[in-house]
Amino acid sequence: MKIRQFALGLALILAGVSAAESAPPKETWIGAWGFVPTPLPPGFVPPVPAPTPNAVPLAAAPALAVTPPPGPPLLDNPGNLALAVPEFDPSNITIRQLVRVAVAGKRLRIRISNEGGSDAMVLGAVHVGAAGPDGTVLPGSDHAVTFDGKSGVVVPAGAPLLSDAVAMRTGALQKLVISIHVPGVMSRTGHALYQYVAGTPGDHTAMATLPSSRIMRLPALVTQVETDPVSADSVVVAFGDSITEGAASTNNAFRGWPDRLAERLAAAKSKWSVVNAGIGGNRLLRTGTGPGALARLDRDVFSVAGVKAVILLEGINDIGRGFTPTGTQDPATLEALIAADKQFIARCHAHGIKVYGALLTPYGGAGYASPAGEAVRTGLNNWIRTSGAFDGVVDFATPTGDPANPLTFRADYNLRDKLHPNDAGYEAMANAIDLGLFGR
Repeated sequence: MKIRQFALGLALILAGVSAAESAPPKETWIGAWGFVPTPLPPGFVPPVPAPTPNAVPLAAAPALAVTPPPGPPLLDNPGNLALAVPEFDPSNITIRQLVRVAVAGKRLRIRISNEGGSDAMVLGAVHVGAAGPDGTVLPGSDHAVTFDGKSGVVVPAGAPLLSDAVAMRTGALQKLVISIHVPGVMSRTGHALYQYVAGTPGDHTAMATLPSSRIMRLPALVTQVETDPVSADSVVVAFGDSITEGAASTNNAFRGWPDRLAERLAAAKSKWSVVNAGIGGNRLLRTGTGPGALARLDRDVFSVAGVKAVILLEGINDIGRGFTPTGTQDPATLEALIAADKQFIARCHAHGIKVYGALLTPYGGAGYASPAGEAVRTGLNNWIRTSGAFDGVVDFATPTGDPANPLTFRADYNLRDKLHPNDAGYEAMANAIDLGLFGR
């Protein structure tokens, strides 16, 4: 009897070892690039877009950079979120989106979003390749992207989809172009960025150069790139409004403060990636041109693979809109903003995520600045700096403030509106971040 039991036990052990040996290895994915999908609030009417260099061919844009067109002050930049393009026929088109992955990876996969759409969206084909200096796909780097083994896919209304893993090695800070063919109708509104559109209809996803391409600000279909990392194992999410999104930096040049932070971390050979979760016009307490911070925390932080930390730079739009000297005021008290920060911290800590509080940058002289609002901004910054509620503090206010008047933005760091940094201002912000927050 004992011999029989021993034999049975040995057989079970051996079966377990065999099963463990044959089980597929556990996959490890982390976020390497991000752009927040933003459903529009009910009744929102898209503004008329400012003129854009939409006749510029991709190859004519040096380093794929697009300088923001001149126009009125950005304020909280609602035009970055929803654009209606009257002359644009959004059907049977191929669009090409430029991304830059923060860390090196052995494989990648792509998150496609239809979260702002009210109807299912059909994709005919998706390709990804390494971007050359002129925006063409480098020879030999083109890869077809599949979904459950198929090249075409239907993305349900209000939902995202993850692609299959793509066997493509990428380096830290490598630029990729992701080409998507939409045989039906693409949504004309949503959280938008500059993309490259083929001038002729049809599927051009496998082409090195898009035919007769032009640059247009369109809703982003790719909202995250994940990588199977070579050595990185952690992600810091940059969470905030248009200042974090990089709305006033040179488009497609990756010069916002999260991009510059990624460069510093890569140079330091750290194991941290950076994912941008900024939305122009975002607020802590209210729904504006995107869901409020607490309403989008689950999707934009907790769902990011590998997230271990957040840098929170949020509240200037609550303050500005709350005490604006023109238009309707929507007051936001210091106590309410602090309570929202505490909720943000508590929910992140419950997921084992550290939160670094960033001091709000100056806004004196901006279109919605006021003495009452400045008092709240100063009070919130003092609380962030001294309360001990955060796991660390990032001082963005000092390097961007005018030394002669710290309540206003340094002129050489400001685009034109006394609120948003230019490329130099973003670099100063990134340089103000203590890399010790992310270990050695």
